[in-house]
Amino acid sequence: MERTVPSTASEEVELYLRTCYSLLRSTADVQIRTLEEVHAGMNSLLHPAARDDAPDMAAWIYSLLRLPPCIHRVQRVLLGQSLDVFSRGGYSAVESWELVAAPARRRRCFFDGQGTLACFIASRSDIDDIIPLLTAYQVEWNKLHNLLQRLPRLDWSTLNDDSAAYQILSDTLKISTDDLGRLQTIWGSAFVANLQQIAASQRQMRVLLLNGSLSEYRRATNDWWENIEAAVPELRSRPVYFVSSNTHSLANVLSGYALRCQGKIVDFLNESQNASLLGEWRDIQASRTLSSQENFLYYVLKKYQASASGRGSLIEQLADEATCGIRRIPSEHSFDVEAQIIELAKLRPDWLDPRLAQGDLSFLARSDALILNIDYPLGLAAYNILSEVAEQVGKVLGVYVMGKAATLNGVVGDVMVPSVVHDEHSSNTFLFSNCFAAADVAAYLVYGTVLDNQKAVSVRGTFLQNAHYMDVFYREGYTDIEMEAGPYLSAVYEMHRPKRHPVNEIVNLYGLPFDLGIVHYASDTPLSKGRNLGASNLSYFGMDSTYAASVAVLRRILEVERQRIGASAH
Repeated sequence: MERTVPSTASEEVELYLRTCYSLLRSTADVQIRTLEEVHAGMNSLLHPAARDDAPDMAAWIYSLLRLPPCIHRVQRVLLGQSLDVFSRGGYSAVESWELVAAPARRRRCFFDGQGTLACFIASRSDIDDIIPLLTAYQVEWNKLHNLLQRLPRLDWSTLNDDSAAYQILSDTLKISTDDLGRLQTIWGSAFVANLQQIAASQRQMRVLLLNGSLSEYRRATNDWWENIEAAVPELRSRPVYFVSSNTHSLANVLSGYALRCQGKIVDFLNESQNASLLGEWRDIQASRTLSSQENFLYYVLKKYQASASGRGSLIEQLADEATCGIRRIPSEHSFDVEAQIIELAKLRPDWLDPRLAQGDLSFLARSDALILNIDYPLGLAAYNILSEVAEQVGKVLGVYVMGKAATLNGVVGDVMVPSVVHDEHSSNTFLFSNCFAAADVAAYLVYGTVLDNQKAVSVRGTFLQNAHYMDVFYREGYTDIEMEAGPYLSAVYEMHRPKRHPVNEIVNLYGLPFDLGIVHYASDTPLSKGRNLGASNLSYFGMDSTYAASVAVLRRILEVERQRIGASAH
């Protein structure tokens, strides 16, 4: 078989990684400025204008959304795998610091209020993510600082009301008023104060990796698992369907809570005067749009629960989920990957999303199986987590991976179903039989297209690609770019074979003794030179592909379980 995988690595990216890890071996703080030149030399698709005098607003906003808001006050960043690692480094009280979170990246972080940020990391992939984010952030901050020194005398108090002052600021910063407006939307009331802080000083951040050993990543993963097993000890003896997705879609579809609260949600829409969402709801009711009523209600439920009138409904929702066998288990003292345990026997068929209707579901009452759903991890953490799960649970009946990806041949909102995955971590090319085909997802997708028989590549980090690098993938037919499938498949290999996964091989995963499915929904189009997710988000319409994939995963699990229960009855 001809091996059609990327054959040319990016020397610039490799140089960046070698430089980064050689510096982080130091027991002293590493200055981020020592990485700025090699970072710019990557010519990253996410930071193409790193060397320009003008700000690269897409890269700046991408970084802002993936770092906690306190980053403007941070001078030093500590990286460690667990509370034990921080304690051994002299930071035993780190969890008493302020818990802070980024808008678009899940990572457990604590801020001491005096310039130090502590981040819990789950694998090497977290380093591959955090260091470029900090570097891009500092590069762009200092560009803005230099430009603000040229700003004419300006009455900052009038900036929000004076269009002329706004234009002067835009011209001085060499950015469009649209980009300035997006920055104002992100910062809200802190817009002026943040700009004044940027004008006042340059950034010179430092980072310290407290421990980079593989054993500490494994120990942190074991701590994560022990927290879950303590809450649900029956995982040790019960069969399990493993799902990597998110913390909302499976719970919403299986509990149907939002559908039973339709009246309250619609009342909220009428009261909130959200014209766009209210108009969409009316179009759905009048059949003037193909949008899913269920997806719409799931989306608005979160907004309703954030309002004064809907805050109490979250407690009600959790009670409903417990009634139908859904338990949420937040992580403690380690990386931030929440888990949900779903007991199939306790599901209520009359509460399920109608798209899950597959004939008589009474067989569920006889099921002893559990669904273990985790909030999808970043990169190599996927390998660590699935390896741990496979060692600890009674029996794995299926592995289903659902997550975001960039697409080189589709548009945002499309769904990709791969049958080949090249993993940059192991350099393996995995061939496997995906249990999903286009028809399994297309029936529930309104706005996008389902592309099956795709070739995916699991990259090491979002910043760690450049145009040449992507062109190699594209010419070889790899159009689905993501971060978790390859590490998961390395773990799948070890669940089926009597040895550690190989390196730099074509790996045949056909004939597995359990179900395997991978579905990606497109959230980015890196070759379009348009706005990436640093500049936008999937919004309501992104729910369409997310829930189409979720429904497909759950329908598959129910069908596999129906067959298993039927077989055991004979």
